[in-house]
Amino acid sequence: MQIKGETSTNKLIILFVFDKMECPLSERTVIDICTSSNEWINYMDCRTLIPTLVNNEFICEIPSGEEPLYTITPEGRETLANFYINIPRSLREEISRFVKTNAAKYRNKQQCKADYYQNKDGSYTVFLKILAPVQPMLELKFVVPDKKTASTIYKQWESKAKELFSAVLDTLVD
Repeated sequence: MQIKGETSTNKLIILFVFDKMECPLSERTVIDICTSSNEWINYMDCRTLIPTLVNNEFICEIPSGEEPLYTITPEGRETLANFYINIPRSLREEISRFVKTNAAKYRNKQQCKADYYQNKDGSYTVFLKILAPVQPMLELKFVVPDKKTASTIYKQWESKAKELFSAVLDTLVD
């Protein structure tokens, strides 16, 4: 359900997403949730509304090691509380269902970063991180012999990061 041309309603939709997700979100994540995955807002409106919400102090940027993360402010929550009724009930219910089903996936995607590149000798270096709001919780760097291994690690990192973090911490603290 896309509401086109209703800027204040679209701002409320974004605030509602932040409120329901209950965690800081990157601009890319908000745009993905509101446009690509659901078509609640069109892409260009979403891109322009996020800086507007920051300027109006309804969301604020949280410094992070990678891309900036944003969170709803008390002013944003108050505005949402006063005007959320302007978001159609069916859309509020749809957003709530979507967040309930997908919140963990989006949080994990934001917290677990991976990348790899080829070295001069033909091997590959794989970088893995688990990010926290202030600084990385874990950073790993592997040199592997080939692209297939690098790609496999890269693809599995998001689903295995928490498990690996626990195993490393348990091993070191033992």
